[in-house]
Amino acid sequence: MIEALEHRVGKVDDDLSASDVLASIRSERATENAAAARQLVLAARWADLHPPESIHHAATFTVPGCEHEEPIAGEGAPLVAEFCIAELGAVLGMSTTSAKKLIGHALELRHRLPRLWAQVQSGAVPAWKARSVAETTIHTVPTLTVEAAAHVDAQVAAVAGRIGPAQLDRLVAETIKRFELAAPDPPEDPEDGHLHVDPRHATLNDEDVDFGGTMHFDAVLGIADALDLGHAIAQDAAVQKALGSTESLDVRRSKALGNLARAQTALDLAGAGAEPTKQPPAREVVVHTHFDATAVGETTVFGPTGRMENLQRLVLLEQLQGWCADTRTKVTIKPVIDLTTELSAPGYDIPQWLREQIALRDGTCVYPWCTRPARRADVDHIVEYDHEAEAEGRPQPGPTTTSNLAALCRSHHRLKTHSAWTYAMVAPGVFEWTSPHGHRYLRDRHGSVPLDGPGLVTGTSAPSSTNETVDPPERP
Repeated sequence: MIEALEHRVGKVDDDLSASDVLASIRSERATENAAAARQLVLAARWADLHPPESIHHAATFTVPGCEHEEPIAGEGAPLVAEFCIAELGAVLGMSTTSAKKLIGHALELRHRLPRLWAQVQSGAVPAWKARSVAETTIHTVPTLTVEAAAHVDAQVAAVAGRIGPAQLDRLVAETIKRFELAAPDPPEDPEDGHLHVDPRHATLNDEDVDFGGTMHFDAVLGIADALDLGHAIAQDAAVQKALGSTESLDVRRSKALGNLARAQTALDLAGAGAEPTKQPPAREVVVHTHFDATAVGETTVFGPTGRMENLQRLVLLEQLQGWCADTRTKVTIKPVIDLTTELSAPGYDIPQWLREQIALRDGTCVYPWCTRPARRADVDHIVEYDHEAEAEGRPQPGPTTTSNLAALCRSHHRLKTHSAWTYAMVAPGVFEWTSPHGHRYLRDRHGSVPLDGPGLVTGTSAPSSTNETVDPPERP
């Protein structure tokens, strides 16, 4: 396999000088930028081939959940038939969401930012820079009009290739603000001198989980809310210290946020010997973790590390023991489910115990490159359940059984039901998908792999890496 990859990528000559390396890598970057620009052209062409009219021509009548028109760029850009997005994403090895961004950026640039589009196609501006501008103009609140987008285009296109990403972000934001202020009736801005977009947010960065059991939580609050929160955190941190905590102030303030989240109140230390205040019921937080276990005599011994299903991250047994040791934590132990057992239920409805087995087996939606959690997905009958079979005395072609069920998010469930996509379970938890244009993909818990086309390395099996969504190219 390594030899095949080297043949495809090409080996670097050992006798290249420093100047040769610089010239070669500069040429490769130019080739990469040209290919990215060409991908935008092809993405826009794919949208042209799937206008909303294609839905109406294909469907003689509509039913709930069928394909609809998808607005994926700003005002003035064409709409797109929804289901075409998934097929382009599958061919590119990316999620449907990422494919939607790619097509949306292409249409935004071509129709609302034509100067920047021309700069990309001439090679003056890298595609990733132009896409960052398009992402902003598509999602700015309030929505940018055609005139506002044209103003941004005129101001940005001339310099986008000569400034860095941070400067470009500021320029786009300032240009939008200036246009709003220059409008005949500028909208009222409660934060004079700042962007009209409300900057307040509270964001849990659950993609950035440290092995020490921490993650980042960022927030921008209103002044009054921030002062109140700061006061509550300081008070809780002080109480922890008064109760004997030897941890640092930063750690105590961090734990105070957790206490607030669980609706806990601090001990009332206003007077000496005061009794603790009554504690309100704690909120139940459900964490699904999976640990390997072995039997040693009559004792079950768990491995030191496991998998946190909620975030698809490593978790230490020691950390889990610490969470359960909190007297305010509600712990529920659920029975182990054997994922290799064939379970069945009568009728069409899927009982919770069978849903649990499918969620544990599949992990995520089983559509290629989709990462939406299985616990929030629909459970689909792979072979359609025939509601008339029993009444007519025929065998049930699509029984409610483990081998005929799969987790599909609502979007891809609709895609499977109302389009020419098909799939089958070729082994327990392993699915083979076929697209409307005949491309085939294999999907299992380890990820997705194409079964045809240039992305396939002959003789290899499905990748064992974590299944991740492929987002737009990162900035250099």
